[in-house]
Amino acid sequence: MKKRLLFIVNPISGVGRQRRIEKILLEYIDHSQYRYAVQYTQYIHHGTELAAEAVAKNCYDAVIAVGGDGSVNDVAAGLRGSDMVMGIIPCGSGNGLARNMKIPLKPSLAVHHINRFHVEEIDTVDVNGHLFVSIAGVGFDALVAREMKQAKTRGLQAYTKIMLSTYPNYNEHTYNIIVDGVPMQRKAWFISLANSNQFGYNTAIAPLAKLDDGLLDVCIVDKIPITHLPITMQLVYANHFELSQHVEIFKAKDVIINNNDDLWVNIDGEGEELGDKLHFSIQPHSLKIISHSPTPAPELIKSEIEGALKKIR
Repeated sequence: MKKRLLFIVNPISGVGRQRRIEKILLEYIDHSQYRYAVQYTQYIHHGTELAAEAVAKNCYDAVIAVGGDGSVNDVAAGLRGSDMVMGIIPCGSGNGLARNMKIPLKPSLAVHHINRFHVEEIDTVDVNGHLFVSIAGVGFDALVAREMKQAKTRGLQAYTKIMLSTYPNYNEHTYNIIVDGVPMQRKAWFISLANSNQFGYNTAIAPLAKLDDGLLDVCIVDKIPITHLPITMQLVYANHFELSQHVEIFKAKDVIINNNDDLWVNIDGEGEELGDKLHFSIQPHSLKIISHSPTPAPELIKSEIEGALKKIR
């Protein structure tokens, strides 16, 4: 019996790769294994409603998020805690969770991973009743996410422009934190709470974070002097941010931040206003997800070879 898939597509996500999704599915999905339907989101968090509806009706075997990290977050929120499997076709700009899980950024190759249907269970995180899968942050991180939410364009160029324009005037803040019941105080430029190791755009804020270890990686970052930025960025892209003198990283299951005076939080790349007191709690193995297959499919190998040959020519 064929598996039933629902593809939830964000039509305005990221850099526009999702616009050809129906043609890509027609060409690359394994029609001998799957029947599928496609639905498009029409407003913010509509993806959560569609995913929850699929769970309630129990009429699909998997729900696939087609979009960026915000779209993935929305679909995951509708599926968390259920037996419904989630998949990802990354079409955003950051694509943090997809990069962490080694899901190809090219939609046709991502479809091949759907065809393989290799399922794992990963953790999710609850913060004040909101879900995140990859990463959340307060301070400068949240400011940039808030500004990105209001920006007319997306992508790395827009993200970098906002970072550079807000960097000079955003200073460190003293945070009162309770980590697994232990109170502490830290002065920080921003604090990231990482479930995955990806900050997006192939940058690793928490290189040792794992999606299935039942722990958050709490990253407390000082304001980095502009003269230290070159070496810091080298550490980030080399997956060794933990070696920076400006970062402290430790693991925890439960984190409370009592004075988030900015009120905003970065949740999987999207700015959300959640208040001055934030409670982060890990939800172990609460999401079933189609992940990177341990053994590459022949179609993937063939496609990668063809891509390499095109570059040579």
